[in-house]
Parts: sequence; structure tokens; C-alpha cells
Amino acid sequence: MSNPNLFFPTPVWVSKLENYKEMNEEIFSYIKKLQSEDTTGLIKSNIKGWHSKDFNLKENKVVRFINHISPNINEVLKDMDWDIKNQIVRISSMWAIVNIGGASNARHHHGNSAISAAYYVRAPKNCGEIVFYDPRPAPVFSHPRANKPNSYNAMVNSVTPVEGGLVLFPSYLDHSVNPNLSNDERIVISFNINLISK
Repeated sequence: MSNPNLFFPTPVWVSKLENYKEMNEEIFSYIKKLQSEDTTGLIKSNIKGWHSKDFNLKENKVVRFINHISPNINEVLKDMDWDIKNQIVRISSMWAIVNIGGASNARHHHGNSAISAAYYVRAPKNCGEIVFYDPRPAPVFSHPRANKPNSYNAMVNSVTPVEGGLVLFPSYLDHSVNPNLSNDERIVISFNINLISK
């Protein structure tokens, strides 16, 4: 019996960074400074949570954070086999979301980008999974009942956040965040990556 080919797969890369604790404390202080200077924040997909304005990508703490996660980004570029000799890889925007108890994020995607990400600075237990939705239209119209979900039949998948965890995914992929059921803050850094022709 032959194994099925996976045509048009949707990859989601999930990893945990090494030596993340010191970096998390440094970037946490940067986020809290932004929040103290702009307590209202922005309204995007956030429901009850605080959404920062875009980070200053030249700020020292942000530069150190980007350098720390760069090897993971490079793995994605390698897996996708994108031509990075003739394209510039650039983080186009980066921001933080602080979800207090009961806060969540509505279903959305990140347009005009190649890869998007979620990195967890604070991730208490039961703080809200990131949920991904099948991007293909066909299963919406015909979806036979399955005995149990697996990588072939599931229309929804989720990732439970952990501190130091990094989730990278195609920007077209719809996603949402479940409500934070803890009494502690869930703090995530999100960012978008573009590839621009030289």
C-alpha cells in the first residue's frame, strides 16, 4: 500500500527557544514601558486585551530579541526553500499583546506578509491556545464525519503556549486566541516577515 502524498500542505513551526528566560525579562520590561506610556493601545483582533503600537525595530532590546529568534526564522526559510539570494528577508512589523483574564483575540489573518509569528513572553496555564483554521475552501462545502481528528481530516488545530515558545506560520492562515482563563497576564510578541525582491 502506498503512502499518501501531501499536496499543498500548510506548515506551522512550533519550537521553544533555548536560554529564553533572561531575554524574556528584558523584552518584558520593554513591553511594560510601552504599556505604561500608552495604556489604551490599539484595537485590532484583541477582545479586552491590550495591543501595542509597532515596536521600534532599532531599539536595542528589540534588536537583541530579533537576533535571538533569527535561527528559527532561518529554519523556516530553509524548509520553504525560498530564494533568499535574490530577495531581502525583512521583519516588517512587530508588536505585543497583553491578555488579562477573560481576554481573547478574534479570528483574523495577517495580509501582505509571507510568514507571521507568535512568541510567548508570559504563558501561564490555561491562558488561551492559539487556534488555526483550515485555509482550504473545499472542506467547508463537504466535510464527512471523522472518528477522531488527525493531520488529514482536522479543520481546526491549536497550539498551547509555553514561555519561550515560538510559533511561525504562513500569514494567510486564519487564527484566533482562546480566552485567558487564568488570573495572570498572557504576553505575546507577534510579527510579520516579508520577502522583497532585490
